[in-house]
Amino acid sequence: MRKTLPLALAATAVAAAAISGASAMATTSDTMTATPDSLRWGPCPQKAASQNADAPRLQCATLDVPLDYRDPSGRQIEIAVSRLASKDPSKRRGVLLTNPGGPGGSGLDYPALLAAAGLPKDVLDSYDVIGFDPRGVGRSTPVTCDLTPQQQARGNFPPYAHTAADVAKEAPYARTIAEQCATSRTAWMLPYTTTANTARDMDRIRTALGEPKASFLGASYGSYLGAVYTTLFPGRSDRIVLDSNMGPGGYDLDNFRLLGRGMEDRFPDFAAYAAAHPEYGLGTTPKQVTAKFFELAKRLDAEPVGGIDGTLFRGMTFDRLYVEGLMPQLAEGWQALDQGKPLPTPPPPISENFLASHFYVMCGDSRWPGKVRDYQRNAAIDRLKYPMLGGTTGNIKPCAYWPDNRVEPPVQIGDRGPSNVLMVQNERDPGTPLVGAMKLRRAFGDRATMVTADQGGHGVYPFGRNTCANNTVTAFLTNGQRPAEDLACAAEPNK
Repeated sequence: MRKTLPLALAATAVAAAAISGASAMATTSDTMTATPDSLRWGPCPQKAASQNADAPRLQCATLDVPLDYRDPSGRQIEIAVSRLASKDPSKRRGVLLTNPGGPGGSGLDYPALLAAAGLPKDVLDSYDVIGFDPRGVGRSTPVTCDLTPQQQARGNFPPYAHTAADVAKEAPYARTIAEQCATSRTAWMLPYTTTANTARDMDRIRTALGEPKASFLGASYGSYLGAVYTTLFPGRSDRIVLDSNMGPGGYDLDNFRLLGRGMEDRFPDFAAYAAAHPEYGLGTTPKQVTAKFFELAKRLDAEPVGGIDGTLFRGMTFDRLYVEGLMPQLAEGWQALDQGKPLPTPPPPISENFLASHFYVMCGDSRWPGKVRDYQRNAAIDRLKYPMLGGTTGNIKPCAYWPDNRVEPPVQIGDRGPSNVLMVQNERDPGTPLVGAMKLRRAFGDRATMVTADQGGHGVYPFGRNTCANNTVTAFLTNGQRPAEDLACAAEPNK
């Protein structure tokens, strides 16, 4: 499947009327009459036209939306939109908006990627599948933090904090990143680059398409985006599929710390794989492979190999656990590092825009503690609870020093609205652990039904192998059938 968060940077309401800052905008927008704007479709940028059979059919357009929805006629920004049109107009029932995750991930080519990954023909016939680059990202009006190549290479995982002094050492770097974002040439977008405003952009896309309602398929951070959309616009929501679910707070401090739990949930799958393949020399039992992880991390903390230190090793391991098919590559990488050799497949570079937009949304959506001691306490707790990754996920981030210029509170996900949400979740997901997904399920109450699949990895539909989970999502999208109650799909043999 497509990974949207390189090096593990995953990548997660009571009613709109009860949201103090968002209520007026949400209520007004949800009761407006849809008046289609003109979307002039044309060829997509070459980068968005991925190399697969459906890419040539992908069309692109741009749409102007308000920077600040409190001032809809004020300054406008641009949103890049794509469409993979239904091949069978007689079966078409509407539009399916999509998002692959992030925050910071481009979604312009996602419809073609979904089709290439096996999105069923019935779904492709039922919808025009719509992708877009969220505000601040890619071909939409982009944001920047003026990050240097060295800062980009560090990504957005803090170093593993072994001690309170390590947290204090990281604090000036976190402050520097926050200050660069706040003083960059796109700092004027900073208060408005939020999930709530991206959800409002989605509703502008729906209006521009001339559709009374929109269905949605979103994964990872896209699950939170979809949850916010259907909270702000319950009357405009058709069939909402949330895959690999973040908790109801989105990518907040609690969710970031949960990545440590996700690593612990998922790692045993890799330990079993490596133990079953002794040719890698990582151990012949899962216990030995686990010990090798800590040995390598400690060794690389002291002496990096080929630019890979202990933090990057932990992040690389976490990232590769997203996808079942990457386990051989991960084992080969461990083998090379264990032998003092550079990685045979180096981690991909992370773009400046990805990191900048990631920070804008992560830090703009919610408030993070501002005291170093808070993170020193978090790191100490998480090192004990989740020793593989807890020293990193407990460490301080730029969000601690983010400007306090938020224009509205976070959207509160709740149980008011139609019962039209299907959540789908792997039991052993490193990026969006099951425990966080369960919190979102409880927040939705009777609005949602949840399907869990006994498999590991990040992303279920249509990338996973569990036919029970995949068929359940397809049935919901094509004919509206949804399990009467939460469904547990048993493990299925690898095919």
